[in-house]
Amino acid sequence: MEQTNPAAAAVSRDKVIIRTSIIGILTNVLLAAFKAVIGIVSNSIAVTLDAVNNLSDALSSIITIVGTKLAGKLPDKKHPLGYGRIEYLSAMIVAGIVLYAGITSAVESVKKILHPEQPDYSIVSLVIIAVAVAVKIVLGRYVKAQGKKVNSGSLVASGSDAMFDAILSGSVLLCAIIFLLAHVSLEPYVGVVISAFIIKSGIEMMIETLNDILGIRADKETTDRIKQLLMEEPEVQGAFDLILYNYGPDKNLASVHLELPDTMSVQEVDRLTRRVEAKVYKETGVFLTGVGVYSYNTGDTEAARIQNDVRQRVLAHDWAVQFHGFYLDEKARQMRFDVVMSFDIKPSEGLQILYDEIGKAYPDYSLQIAPDVDVSASD
Repeated sequence: MEQTNPAAAAVSRDKVIIRTSIIGILTNVLLAAFKAVIGIVSNSIAVTLDAVNNLSDALSSIITIVGTKLAGKLPDKKHPLGYGRIEYLSAMIVAGIVLYAGITSAVESVKKILHPEQPDYSIVSLVIIAVAVAVKIVLGRYVKAQGKKVNSGSLVASGSDAMFDAILSGSVLLCAIIFLLAHVSLEPYVGVVISAFIIKSGIEMMIETLNDILGIRADKETTDRIKQLLMEEPEVQGAFDLILYNYGPDKNLASVHLELPDTMSVQEVDRLTRRVEAKVYKETGVFLTGVGVYSYNTGDTEAARIQNDVRQRVLAHDWAVQFHGFYLDEKARQMRFDVVMSFDIKPSEGLQILYDEIGKAYPDYSLQIAPDVDVSASD
């Protein structure tokens, strides 16, 4: 299987984002120009606001391009892991523009409800609005699809906004038709409803981007796949404490603990580590930058009996999600293991309970219990 070149993949991704954004800018500027003329001539607040909304979309596309360029900067001494997270900031700005456009539209629509004005549509203006609806639908689907293809939050947000614009323009067209047929102006009321949807969309985009910045639980499909690849190695009895560190779209680093037999030499562990690092990156695109090791007893039946007993005692608690890393040093009279605890209990409380219970059951051993956080979806 051919190796993936990370640098080449990043360049290709940036080209897709920039090309898609430029298409969006040109389309939105043309639509804004046509709608602005129609809005002024027909005295339609809805059409005028629609034109302003198209300009905000063009601005969003410009921000996406700038964010992509900055995120593609090479790592340096101050930022050794690159600038990939800048894309999340650009997506946040785009979400802010969508939110601002929704609030502005709502304010202007309410003003028109309080101080109504009669619009004056022509057949030409209706045709142009109808074409704008079709163009926005095509543009929105295209931009959103490209965003999902290259994992760009900014493009996905822009695509979603374009689809809302199509709904907005469609509503304006419907209002215009109703006005021509029944002489009833529904524009400002429909504007309030559409503005509410745009505001909701902006808030959801902002929350999603905030989650990316703060850090969220890794995708279960990805963590399960990584653990499956690690467990394919005959020496690996278990893969635990898998943590993914995100430094921008498609820039994931990871660390993990492998449970290996206590008979393996350092040289054997080194060969295994290098092998799994290459395999995980080839199959998932995740850089396995840290591999820790737990050793397990291989020939001591008494240690196996104690391990099973301790496991049962630990996992009897609902908040104990996983038990691993057990090792018994008979000569030193030491016992150590890790416990993954759920968020239902404070780690200090859980540790106190386990030290008390296991300490009473095995008073001759000194205990070393390490609490782990339930960070992986499959843990």
